[in-house]
Amino acid sequence: MAGTWQPLANQPSFNASTMLLLTDGTVFCQENFSKNWWKLTPDAYGNYVNGTWSPLSPMHHQRLYYASAVLSDGRVFVAGGEYSDAGPDLNAAEIYDPTLDTWTSITTPPGWLHIGDAPCCVLPDGKVLLGSIFTPQTALYDPITSTWAAGGDKEDRSSEETWTLLPDGSVLTAECEGHPKTEKYIPATNTWVSAGVTPIDLVQSSSIEIGPAILMPDGRVIAVGASGHNALYTPPAVANEVGTWVAGPNFPNDSQGNPMEAKDAPACLLPNGRVLCIAGPGGLQAEGGNYPGPTNFFEFDGTNLTVIPNPPDVNYPPYVGRMLLLPTGQVLFANGSQSIQVYTPDGTPDPAWEPRVTNYPLYVRQGETYTLEGQQLNGLSQAVSYGDDATMATNYPLVRVQNDLSGHIWYCRTSGHSMGVATGDAIILTSFSIPLDVEPGIAHLSIVANGIASTSVPIFVDRFHLSSAVAGLERVNRLVGSLADGPLWVLTPHGPVPVGPWDGDIWQRTRTAYENILNSVKDLQLLGNTVISQRLAAPPTHVREFVPPSNVERRPGQ
Repeated sequence: MAGTWQPLANQPSFNASTMLLLTDGTVFCQENFSKNWWKLTPDAYGNYVNGTWSPLSPMHHQRLYYASAVLSDGRVFVAGGEYSDAGPDLNAAEIYDPTLDTWTSITTPPGWLHIGDAPCCVLPDGKVLLGSIFTPQTALYDPITSTWAAGGDKEDRSSEETWTLLPDGSVLTAECEGHPKTEKYIPATNTWVSAGVTPIDLVQSSSIEIGPAILMPDGRVIAVGASGHNALYTPPAVANEVGTWVAGPNFPNDSQGNPMEAKDAPACLLPNGRVLCIAGPGGLQAEGGNYPGPTNFFEFDGTNLTVIPNPPDVNYPPYVGRMLLLPTGQVLFANGSQSIQVYTPDGTPDPAWEPRVTNYPLYVRQGETYTLEGQQLNGLSQAVSYGDDATMATNYPLVRVQNDLSGHIWYCRTSGHSMGVATGDAIILTSFSIPLDVEPGIAHLSIVANGIASTSVPIFVDRFHLSSAVAGLERVNRLVGSLADGPLWVLTPHGPVPVGPWDGDIWQRTRTAYENILNSVKDLQLLGNTVISQRLAAPPTHVREFVPPSNVERRPGQ
């Protein structure tokens, strides 16, 4: 059986293109070939179909077909652009910080003149591997230091390639210029090695285009071709060895008897273990710079490609399509228009694929950040693939909190985790921040990776407050408590008064003042930690006794 399609209840007012999943559970969506970005926030019950859109700050450059990735710290990396407001094959990069809603320009690899529609991949250590579309060079971006280093040289240039992260940390690609050869990047040695030759050619010679490639739960990679053919790769036991390729099932023929092709097209690993993919007409009409429609949808179950029902209106070429896997296990599909469809797959995940919580804080407080430990927190795959024109991987943990009384759901922004895949029994850590508007009381927490949730564990959420002996902070505590309860408040001679969007500039200034309060509190806490560390190391003579605060109670996951 196949899944079902439904439209978003609140469709975007803009032409939706590349989408990424932020670590707070919101969807980060670019307005097609624009500087503008928008955010889709699920409703109070975690339902994305009923979610709402809000505008975000524009990036510095208008760009189309570029490298993109969500980083380990929750920020977003964007580089290049085949087309841009500064000309073709843009050589510019920037970082989006969702906590500040700001874009910051960063340097590009030293000596590079172009980035364009380069492929990229976030490695397990959090660095970004970026390919050159004109030379065999690659480069490594370190988000912590915001610096570039030389990566290993490939056998061919990276133009049009699709890169896939494997469980051993290597990165697999089928060469588009050197087809049908394939190769892998080995992080431990910063080198590229041969991954063999595909038994059938996946690349369309007239355009050197290819389709997506998805790592599946059984450890194999399905590489979808722009030639009408597909292939399956089984990684070796040792990363720098070749591995094996076998032919996969072909797409069915189009209405003119030509095999369908995935010539620049998205794919997504579903929670049920199948791969959702698309293809369009083939033959002479699809050669070179021609990209015909309509688009047809399929599921691959590891053996067979099955035709599934299409969403309404598929009269567009596959290359305009973008997929994004949601924490609910559903898939958003955008086609560059003001219509986004939601695919709800059938079936359920194998319990062995679920992330597992092994250590977590039982007691949490609004506005505070905590550490959680578990297994398979990154999921079994990057889950979403397209190729060189868009990278939208979702192999990072989301923390979901659901209030027991109301049923309301929040996603806690995560950061500081590994960016590997299929990490098995290894213990993975992530930091998560409790939103200020989470309802206090008994709740349940779960980890979600690639649309698959862990078994939930109980927690207690307390209200945010300033734990300090500084005089006068009781009133601030009361104010912040009110802010966390819902509306924003300002202080008048007669007490707090609520304000909202209807108050225009005052509302925005109130939000800024509130953020300043929280930032100041964090500064005070950091200073307090510094004082504690110094006094523990060398207690001053005028302090009779110092007892550090006890740690928050933690207990193993259930």
